[in-house]
Amino acid sequence: MHHMLIDGKLVAARRTYPSVNPATGQLLDQAPDASVADARAAVAAARRAFDTTGWATDPAFRARCLDQLHQALTEHREELRELTIADVGAPRVITYGAQLDEPIGIVRYYADLLPGYPLTQELGLTEFRGQQHRRWVEKEPVGVVAAIIGYNYPTQLALGKLAPALAAGCTVVLKAAPDTPLITLALGELIASCTDIPPGVVNVLSSSDVAVGEALTTSPEVDAVTFTGSTATGRAIMAAASATIKRVFLELGGKSALVVLDDADLAGPIGVATYATCSHAGQGCAITTRMLVPREQHDAIVAQVAAGLDRVTYGDPSDARTYMGPLISGRQRDKVDGLVQRAVAAGATLVTGGKKVDPGYFYTPTLLTNVDPDSEIAQEEAFGPVLVIIPHDGDDDAVRIANNSIYGLSGAVYGGDEQRALAVARRIRTGTVGVNGGAWFGPDVPFGGYKQSGIGREMGTAGLEEFLETKALALPLPA
Repeated sequence: MHHMLIDGKLVAARRTYPSVNPATGQLLDQAPDASVADARAAVAAARRAFDTTGWATDPAFRARCLDQLHQALTEHREELRELTIADVGAPRVITYGAQLDEPIGIVRYYADLLPGYPLTQELGLTEFRGQQHRRWVEKEPVGVVAAIIGYNYPTQLALGKLAPALAAGCTVVLKAAPDTPLITLALGELIASCTDIPPGVVNVLSSSDVAVGEALTTSPEVDAVTFTGSTATGRAIMAAASATIKRVFLELGGKSALVVLDDADLAGPIGVATYATCSHAGQGCAITTRMLVPREQHDAIVAQVAAGLDRVTYGDPSDARTYMGPLISGRQRDKVDGLVQRAVAAGATLVTGGKKVDPGYFYTPTLLTNVDPDSEIAQEEAFGPVLVIIPHDGDDDAVRIANNSIYGLSGAVYGGDEQRALAVARRIRTGTVGVNGGAWFGPDVPFGGYKQSGIGREMGTAGLEEFLETKALALPLPA
């Protein structure tokens, strides 16, 4: 059984809950089910570590600890890979990318960034009442951070919050997603056994009780909340944090558009539409789940995308030949299926897919057409392998449909004229856009959304700055 990390000690909870392998539906392990008292103990430990130790004021020590964490993650990579496949249902192939290997690189990025990052900035002299005054700015850690993550890419989400927060000098209480607790708890175990990170600086909890998350977001001892998950939960967290005016970073939902212009080479967008839709069974907030295509090319594109979806291999995620694994739970699969069935009832055409496959929580790759851009299936995030194809009547119409969403997380544009495609990309109100297959994702790239896709940015120098306060200081110079 895995353990929680609280104040430097690996501890078991008084109660547990079952963690299920989503590929089989069978029990994987019992996870610690933290209580509100456990959450308060973790916050108290983080508060003490921030207020009474040298963690917040010693960037060289922090960089060394991040280096140790990177080394530990690298050395235990294969154990973490197998646990990720079982706990998350992630196909082996994507553990070599955003499920595991790329997140390990985030820790390396911040360990290398910190020594050269300017925590002090001179502002020059000013004259006041006949005397010269030196002015400068110092960057200081925001304090205690509550980091609450989603289930879909737990290691990416955990390290994308943990690494920059630690680099900044913050202390952290990290709460695992209830559906994928084991891989996050394993991070805490590595921190406790393989690094010199002081007790209380990092605390890791798992819990099935929503009251634990509420305790973290409302605690007056917590200075900042960083959350990845649904927009509905993000709204609740923002409201809860308002009572104590906490800094809030939210990375929320998406309904991203893949825009195909009439001069595009279709091979690229058709391939992306096919495989992005099924990447981790569609459980990704930045996946392009709305494909906007020229009306005159609609039918031909639909036929090619449908054929591609039918070729996607799904099944045992431990098999290296499997591209798509299961949804995380029966509950999530029922949600996805409900969206699809309501769309069909409302007049959409089910071209392919739309079926549950047992055992486990599999759902066949699904394509819908004849979809009203204002309908539920075109507006709501499915978080499953579901793609809608919508025709457009030129660039302006494509931009209008793409922006017809409460979300603004990601997107893609394909066109034969690069400058035209870039012009369309710049008009789409979203945090990231790939043009003609451009790959934007990386530890140095700020990730986040416009509108109700969130507040703030994760990764890159912007991700570090989310966890820093700015203090201006001044001294009079001798006359």
